[in-house]
Amino acid sequence: MISLEAPMRLATSADAAELAELVNFAGEGLPLYIWNGLAEDGQDPWAVGRARQAEKAREGQIVVVDFGNGAVASLTGYRIGAEPVEIGEDFPTLFRPLQELENRALQSWYVNVLACYPQFRGQGLGSRLLDLADQIAVAEGLNQMSVIVSSNNIGARRLYERKSYQEVATAPCAKEGWETETEKWVLLVKSLN
Repeated sequence: MISLEAPMRLATSADAAELAELVNFAGEGLPLYIWNGLAEDGQDPWAVGRARQAEKAREGQIVVVDFGNGAVASLTGYRIGAEPVEIGEDFPTLFRPLQELENRALQSWYVNVLACYPQFRGQGLGSRLLDLADQIAVAEGLNQMSVIVSSNNIGARRLYERKSYQEVATAPCAKEGWETETEKWVLLVKSLN
């Protein structure tokens, strides 16, 4: 990991509540839908989300923006390898179109989550986190960035396009009971050369 300057820092498990909320913002409710499915009888789905985010934080996978009162924005991403992930018959239908798109962005650094609390939007935090993502990718020897957004998330799409991401593919959204207005997923890619 490259060095981080305040207000950016690595997330810790203490950020789990904010991270779960931020992930759910970025995923437009899909994470909460998934956590509902993972929750055991009587378990709060948000507890599932907090536990999952705490684990990712412990693994050093998340960068947050913190002005001193906790995380207000976050970035989670990872390297997509050189080989596509096999999508077999048992691959969950809900994730199939997303994985199909990821398979078209091999050898890229994938922006999995970029989120900011609504009251902190418009301050350039998303742009700063995307610049950091570029630096991480370069440090890992990658020359391409990728992200998948919902077709109706115009604000996110504008941000990525301002940062030189371009649409390369779309896939229909498989809803599987998830109530959403999303019709398509859009893969955006950016060259770092």
